This record gives sequence, C-alpha cells and structure tokens, in this order.
Amino acid sequence: MDRKKAQAIIEAVLFAMGESVEVSDLADVLEESEAFVREILEEMQVYYAAADRGIQLIELEDSVQLCTKDEHYDALIKIANAPKKQVLTDALLETLSIIAYKQPVTRLDVEKIRGVNSDHGISRLVELGLIQELGRLDAPGRPLLFGTTEQFLRSFGVKSIDELPEVSSDLMADFKVQAEQEMQLKLDI
Repeated sequence: MDRKKAQAIIEAVLFAMGESVEVSDLADVLEESEAFVREILEEMQVYYAAADRGIQLIELEDSVQLCTKDEHYDALIKIANAPKKQVLTDALLETLSIIAYKQPVTRLDVEKIRGVNSDHGISRLVELGLIQELGRLDAPGRPLLFGTTEQFLRSFGVKSIDELPEVSSDLMADFKVQAEQEMQLKLDI
C-alpha cells in the first residue's frame, strides 16, 4: 500500500475514533503488517511533532491516539465549554498511587496500606476514569480488583505503567516514618 494513503487512512481512523486504537487493529484495517504500520506511525509522529502542528500522535502501550498539544489548551478553552482540569486531593493521589504500583489490587488492600476507608476515593477515581475494575479475586467474597486505565497513562504522560518512577528504599522508609507519626498524632487527639 502507498505510504501516503496508509497515513491518510490511519489519520482518518484515529480522528473518527477520538480515543486510542490498537496498532494491531490499524494493521487489520490497512491489511498490512504491524511492522509497516509502526513505520507509518513513526513518520506521523515526526510530522505532528513539528512546532506548527496543533495535534500530536501519542502512544499508550500497544495503542495510539491523536490528541491536541498541551500548549494549545488556552486557545481550546476559548471555544470549547471550558474543559475542567480535575484536581486530585492528597487522599485521591495516595489511593491512585497505591493502585498504580500494586495493581491489580482490592479495595481492602488499599485500605490496609492507607489505614483508612477508601470507598469514596476508589469510587471517585473510577468516576474520573483513572482506574477501572479488572475482575474479581478468586477468594472468599470474590472482591473486585482495580487497576489503572489508559486515561491514567494519558493524564500522567507515560506510555505504560512500567514507566512509573521507582520508589527507592530510603524514600519508602521515610514514608513509613511519616505514616507512623501521623497515626500517633491521630491517636493522641
């Protein structure tokens, strides 16, 4: 297939879908190999990365998506219904980080780590599309398992959870000390 035609088809599919599309699905549409599609996608990324382009092609694990560039956000809110940037509270960030690093994880696991009820936080993160139900644990009560979503990857600018920064053992020790001090303060009150 002609490379320009392949680019046009991929662009049309990504634009029409409005969300990420798996590379394998693009290969099926083009009736070409995934290697060929990945070459085309690399060319498209270079093209969209140019300073005079308003959109970009991003990778999310084995999927790709067309998105507006961050630097054009101010222009977009002038015409759109002012998209709201969601602000995550410390409790939501704490819950989200536990899920991101420990996934798949149950609500009880999150609560054991946090030391407090996490029902609201988990529900809010599901509502924001940052986490999702992944299934059920094969254990008594069959509790739900949670993990991060593609929206999480987009929001935090990573291609996969493997790109999340590692937490050093020194930092973990500091976190434990801080948590113990917070618990002692709560008990003293």
